[in-house]
Amino acid sequence: MKTANGQPLLLAIVGQTSTGKSRLALSLAETYVGEVINCDSTAVYRGFDIGTDKVPKAERRGVPHHLIDVVEPTEIYSAARYSNDAAQAVHGVTARQRLPILVGGTGLYYRALTRGLFSGPGRNSAIRARLGQVSRRRGVERLHRLLARHDPDSADRIQPKDEKRLIRALEVYMLTGRTLTDHFSETQSPISEYAVVAVGLRLPSDALRDRISNRVDRQFDHGLLDEVVALLTKGVPLEAGPFGGLVYRQVVEHLMGLRDLDETRSLIVRENQRYARRQLTWFKKEELHWLDTPGEHPDTWEAVKRLVDDLAATPGG
Repeated sequence: MKTANGQPLLLAIVGQTSTGKSRLALSLAETYVGEVINCDSTAVYRGFDIGTDKVPKAERRGVPHHLIDVVEPTEIYSAARYSNDAAQAVHGVTARQRLPILVGGTGLYYRALTRGLFSGPGRNSAIRARLGQVSRRRGVERLHRLLARHDPDSADRIQPKDEKRLIRALEVYMLTGRTLTDHFSETQSPISEYAVVAVGLRLPSDALRDRISNRVDRQFDHGLLDEVVALLTKGVPLEAGPFGGLVYRQVVEHLMGLRDLDETRSLIVRENQRYARRQLTWFKKEELHWLDTPGEHPDTWEAVKRLVDDLAATPGG
């Protein structure tokens, strides 16, 4: 699918968690003969299904999905690798004369693909050791406060307990004297030839809180605890990257006796709400068409369809 000027089109459905992005993407894929490309940093890992709300294969209605279950939990999957893999997927979908539909809520992955990613200096063992020591002695939150002082934009998008990404952001600043945000502003997208129709889904806080709570209930009802136990039994180490993500980190802490089940469920809801606020802060820096209705609402589908149809039909779009 192309614009009237011949540019290939990419449709992106991003925004806050629990807003129905995946269901909307499926409907649009059926409408435009499209294929879905994942933009969630945990859904790339095999075995982490329930806590990421992956759409089961039986419910994908024959729509091909890409960059889901592509790496083992013990692998390191970076935003740079995602940008390369996603660009290949986008070009492949276009070559099949279908519409690539990017779906998810990981802001860094979205930016890496649509704006490009700063590759950065190599790892510096001495700096990493020093920052790791700070984290162990004073808590990982100390790293987040340090980053907020020097690079508030990066601090907005990186979770306060995401030690790996906090250390990398601080490492880049200490080695180059410039923030990740500054470096990102000078990058080039690997899909720069595409016209991107980017839609952001967001909801009022009360409505979003109810949807998040229902989602968490559904995850536990569908066997979230059993999924985590099975992963640990298979030998996936606690240090594996996806275990540090939202939902999985709290469940692991529960299994280790840190808090009871009711407290864990409530904490996951609260952490999802905080994450949704960070997503909104992050995506507000992108050029999105914002919609304040859930993805499964007919008005949402109609609004996105108008955007796509107008761009495909309007010269100069």
